[in-house]
Amino acid sequence: MERVVFKTNSFKQADDWDVKQHNNLSLEERWRIARALKTRLHPKAKDVRECHQTR
Repeated sequence: MERVVFKTNSFKQADDWDVKQHNNLSLEERWRIARALKTRLHPKAKDVRECHQTR
């Protein structure tokens, strides 16, 4: 994901920009970001979906 800098004059304007940026992300981008955060914060965590698979 490309980093974008946007200078604002107020916290409200910054919050609105943040929401707009998040809403414009594709599903793949959101998934990639979530996976990167999970890996960074909990590198040894198991995948929750594994417990729901039938064998």
